[in-house]
Amino acid sequence: MMKFRFRRQGNDPHREKIKQDLFAFSKTVEHGFPNQPSALAYDPKLQLMAIGTKSGAIKIYGAPGVEMTGLHKDTAAVTQIHFLYGQGRMLSLLDDNTIHLWEIVQRENRSHLVELHSFNLPGRPGIESTSATRVTVMLLKLSCDLLALGTEGGGVHFLELPTLTLLNKSLFQDEIMQSVPEEYKCGKSLGPVESLQEHPQDSDKILIGYSRGLVVLWDLNSRHVVNLFLGKQQLESLVWVRSGNSFVSSHSAGGYMVWAVSSSNPCTHDPISSTIPYGEAPLVLFSGGMPRASYGDRHCLTILQDSSHVTLDFTSRVIDFFTIHCTDKEKEFDDPSALVVLLEEELVVIDLQMAGWPTVPAPYLAPLHSSAITCSCHISNVPPKLWERVISAGQQQCPLQNYENWPICGGKNLKNNPCLLFIYFQVGCFDPYSDDPRLGIQKISVCKYSGKLVVAGTAGQVIVMVLSDEKSDHMIDVATVDLLQDREGFTWKGHDRLPPKSGSVVFAPGFQPVVLVQCMPPAAVTAVTLHAEWNLIAFGTSHGFGLFDYHRRNPVLARCTLHPNDSLAMEGPLSRVKSLKKSLRQSFRRIRKSRVSGKKRAVVYSPTSKVQEANAQLAEHDAEVTPVQRRIEPRSADDSLSGVVRCLCFADTFLRDGTHHGPTMWAGTNSGSVYAYALDVPSQEKFSEQSVEALLGKEIQLMHRAPVVSIAVLDGRGNPLPEPYEVSRDLAKAPDMQGSHSVLITSEEQFKVFMLPKVSAKTKFKLTAHEGCRVRKVALSNFTSVSSEEYSENALVCLTNLGDIHVFSVPALRPQVRYDCIRKEDISGIASCVFTKTGQGFYLISPSEYERFSLSARVITEPLCRVDVERPHDLSAHSKSDGSRDVPIQSQGSGSWLIKYFFFTDRYQLS
Repeated sequence: MMKFRFRRQGNDPHREKIKQDLFAFSKTVEHGFPNQPSALAYDPKLQLMAIGTKSGAIKIYGAPGVEMTGLHKDTAAVTQIHFLYGQGRMLSLLDDNTIHLWEIVQRENRSHLVELHSFNLPGRPGIESTSATRVTVMLLKLSCDLLALGTEGGGVHFLELPTLTLLNKSLFQDEIMQSVPEEYKCGKSLGPVESLQEHPQDSDKILIGYSRGLVVLWDLNSRHVVNLFLGKQQLESLVWVRSGNSFVSSHSAGGYMVWAVSSSNPCTHDPISSTIPYGEAPLVLFSGGMPRASYGDRHCLTILQDSSHVTLDFTSRVIDFFTIHCTDKEKEFDDPSALVVLLEEELVVIDLQMAGWPTVPAPYLAPLHSSAITCSCHISNVPPKLWERVISAGQQQCPLQNYENWPICGGKNLKNNPCLLFIYFQVGCFDPYSDDPRLGIQKISVCKYSGKLVVAGTAGQVIVMVLSDEKSDHMIDVATVDLLQDREGFTWKGHDRLPPKSGSVVFAPGFQPVVLVQCMPPAAVTAVTLHAEWNLIAFGTSHGFGLFDYHRRNPVLARCTLHPNDSLAMEGPLSRVKSLKKSLRQSFRRIRKSRVSGKKRAVVYSPTSKVQEANAQLAEHDAEVTPVQRRIEPRSADDSLSGVVRCLCFADTFLRDGTHHGPTMWAGTNSGSVYAYALDVPSQEKFSEQSVEALLGKEIQLMHRAPVVSIAVLDGRGNPLPEPYEVSRDLAKAPDMQGSHSVLITSEEQFKVFMLPKVSAKTKFKLTAHEGCRVRKVALSNFTSVSSEEYSENALVCLTNLGDIHVFSVPALRPQVRYDCIRKEDISGIASCVFTKTGQGFYLISPSEYERFSLSARVITEPLCRVDVERPHDLSAHSKSDGSRDVPIQSQGSGSWLIKYFFFTDRYQLS
């Protein structure tokens, strides 16, 4: 057996330089729809839209490819956003009562969003309650030099812009109380200010709307009441008519009123009944519009124009809306061209110039979560031919739109391709209201060279699909694989299988099902892999794993991995009470054992024992110095769900002996067991004549029975084996078949390399013992140097349960770098993480958004957009160095897919 001895040495400057050229961590792009949007704004001059979220994020969108993100320091909901017209600046109000000024700045010939200032309205002297100064509404004057703040206490305060300086010209209620009838007073207060609106023709006058229905037209210069409008219903909002002769008030009762503004009538009790002259024909837009008594609280928006009355009924709550219209004061009409509606789950744009007011497809903000995201798979370097075929199939589903007429078109995209787009959608009979858990997609595997797709579900279904350019009407072949192999003493208590359709089924062009393999019992599929060159798929559940020849429609292998005491695997997902108690008992037993053993042997852990230092003391039996390690208690052989198959892989390697290589299949389980099968696969000419045969070659049991997360075979040079068809089609170098192959087995606790075919240990790294964390996701990635694209290294990338990422050399398993990536509390984010083959990754930061990050110093997908603005005051030079966080969210590219529940995103250019 080959042995290695490592001595503790200082940092090698040459190696450190190489690592700097290979590795660098950055979060670069967010894909999808903002989670929990809470505010909306639009700059008609720059043609930019801003969306604020409950998590404190602000996202700016313009033309396709123009996207920027800013994040407030504190996690507080954004309640309002206002653009400083044409200046590339905007104001945000958070629910913690703070106001923030943001600015688009240019760095390295691209635009970024940074925070410049913040402000918190102080309390009024003599008033202890802070609610009196809580800001309810903001009005940004058209001159952009003054900001008016309405409060819950009924006061109106003014800030100078862009410095956010509080002026001494605040308007308090006592100044107008003497003009207001007694029924509109509530003690010494008029109630919260609900709306502030600047007069469209006289900038010295503003409308002040109070919650009880009172509306005041106030003159800022003379500081007196010009008009009073005595509404009798609770006020929701105000809006001026362009002429300034009237305004509209909306109310909680579901109605709106039109009020005439006249100097001859300083106190108006009743509204007028005329409609609003909005455009060449009267047009009214308001949120709501369905009779509550008949329809309840629906998510609606109503459009009225002459005799046309359209109520848009949405599937999620309306957050806000705006129209894109003419802002030239010299024009007589607004002439709205589009209506933009921000919903809780999507963005909807309505074309107001076309008959029927159709929706306009959006080039960004794709709602990935039309159904819950359950599985993700990334495919890099998609061949152009396959790419074109998928695009073609998607066009037949829904023709690609021309986004040149997209109304929100500010800024300039400095890259060729737009942002994330749906190009193809594959689904059966989709019912968004179905709660049948058996329909969920668990695993996906794709062969990008043959156009084959394997999808595995929650009810044990494994579906093989083939990409077809033509419509097809055919029957789906169904095969059943019994993973229990007639084992006695086990009774499945979970859900039934999904009944397959009988007879012929019509399929549109695209990925068409050809074979359905049903695992029995119908438990959720936990692992799946495809080898299209051998016409084989392998799949695993909590009961065992199977191998299927989809060319001959023939099961090749079925292996039960259940332990005799593993009863939980037979209960299914809906009967876990007893098993939970059992699991808790076993956990407490392990804790007690650890405490007892700790008394016998002191375990010391130094905080400075980083992964890099631990590598100098690889756990070899002949190492000169043994590093301090945590003691890892072995897991019981009868732990619940010990038979769950965690990973599967195919490899052409040496298993029988050291001179003859051939097809193999590997499977790893939750109990630390690894099964390796030698496969007899006929040549392509004899696929239809001969059956594939499988023979158990090796069986490995890891000492501590930790779950096996990943298995990968390395060639004689320590490189990962190429994908199917890559060598036969001259798309990749042939693997080294002269030197000894090895297999890299990753468990939740350690990485270990075994030499083949003897399966003798070569080297290992005990991650849990050294770092106190467990492996959750791993991948083999290739990193190319920024100094020279001729130099690259393969590395093992690992995400732990603490959310940090470790990178190790392969096959030596030397720690290279470590980065904090995901919060350890974000369990769903960690579970959803997907690595790419070029050192990038994705994970869900919300049910509707992916965060994209890069570990590579060379392959970085980041935004390239520019917004040119002219502003009277340039504050970017005076911004605080640590007062902003740039989180650009636009990317583009070519040659990769991210698949989510049959969804494909666009290509990404790797620069």
